[in-house]
Amino acid sequence: MYPENQIGRRPALTRRLFLALTFLLLSVPATAQLRIVVDGGVPNPIPVAVVPFGWVGSGLAPFDLAEVIDADLARSGRFAPLARSRMLERPTAGAEVDYGDWVQFRAEVVVVGRMEQVSEDQFQVTFQVMDVPRRQQLLGYTLSSPRADLRTTAHYISDVIYESLIGEPGIFSTRIAYVSADPDDQRRFALVVADADGANQREIINATAPIMSPSWSPDGRDIAYVVFENAGTAIYVQSLATGQRRLVSARKGVNGAPAFSPDGSKLALTLSDVNGNLDVFVSDLATGELTQITRHPAIDTEAAWSPDGGSIYFNSDRSGGPQVYQVASTGGPAVRLTFEGTYNARPRVAPDGERLAVVHNDAGKYRIATVSPRSGDVFVLSNGQLDESPSFAPNGSSLIYATRDGDRGVLATVSTDGLVRQRLDSQGRDVREPVWGPLRSTRLAARSRADEPLE
Repeated sequence: MYPENQIGRRPALTRRLFLALTFLLLSVPATAQLRIVVDGGVPNPIPVAVVPFGWVGSGLAPFDLAEVIDADLARSGRFAPLARSRMLERPTAGAEVDYGDWVQFRAEVVVVGRMEQVSEDQFQVTFQVMDVPRRQQLLGYTLSSPRADLRTTAHYISDVIYESLIGEPGIFSTRIAYVSADPDDQRRFALVVADADGANQREIINATAPIMSPSWSPDGRDIAYVVFENAGTAIYVQSLATGQRRLVSARKGVNGAPAFSPDGSKLALTLSDVNGNLDVFVSDLATGELTQITRHPAIDTEAAWSPDGGSIYFNSDRSGGPQVYQVASTGGPAVRLTFEGTYNARPRVAPDGERLAVVHNDAGKYRIATVSPRSGDVFVLSNGQLDESPSFAPNGSSLIYATRDGDRGVLATVSTDGLVRQRLDSQGRDVREPVWGPLRSTRLAARSRADEPLE
């Protein structure tokens, strides 16, 4: 969990670093498709039927919107979709829904819709969500989508349905980033961005040395990361749209653990001094001005910002073992926050600031837990042997993290109540260092409201 040139001072940390680098060197190509495996869900998921959408256009429909929506809702663990093979009817509009048929299958919600081709590359998508017990429409929208964005449109529809029924923003339109490497060529590493369901994978950068610590900008346009180069480390910020990157820090010694401030104007990072000691700094991305935040002979690293930007949480062994501390984002005295257990590292902050995610030593096993900054109470969420790199979903409902499945690395998610668990199986390949991107601003033309039924 600590940067490389300090490991001689910490035997336990040396073992952890060895495991991390071994994982990287045994990893595989970034092109591996992730597959979602749902391991659990809430006790009483909402029964829902997502009917295949109607198609108005030439030839076959270019995309199965309902299939993606169905998979999204199932993956959340909070819905129980009805299999298509069991559907007695396939309406494409709310007026066609025979509520009596759906009552037989105890479906509480029915999603219907249709897609119409407007031009070669443009489509109009209409969907309605029907309340079966009340026999009325809950909501309905008409969306305009280009061909290339049909999958994004399906995720957007899932988000709308999820928020309407659950009461919190959906995260199906979000993206994740993670690190992968090629076992056949131990000099090839890649940073990958993908949809939250593992689709649409894209290599952002590949390198002949390890890539570590990806961090999303608040607007989702840039990613900061650490790369090993020129016998040292360097921190870059790269645009996802253009691929252009700018060097933030390549000082002699350690340059690590970048984290964007909530407004995106600054980057917290870990730097070493001439003696190799590590402290947390903040770099102004516009001016390059560097401010030292912590000043202590211990290892201070892995910074994370509070949602309001007023505080920075970080990891330090100043008490004898890795624990989480809080300091003002302008510097000053640090306050210890974690006391339960001998190891609490890699702090990440929930969007509402009410919880921290950490790697926690649970009876000799490294697991993902949440900690209350106010009370210090710890709630263990994962059940692996060597779980690491937690990252909150932008709605705060779930965490993504890296874990092991036998001799390979996989990604996993767990809801913050511990009920919904998933594995993002890379199908025989190894991946690590996941980080969840922000909510995306999907600009889709829409009309109608829930109280204005569509015909």
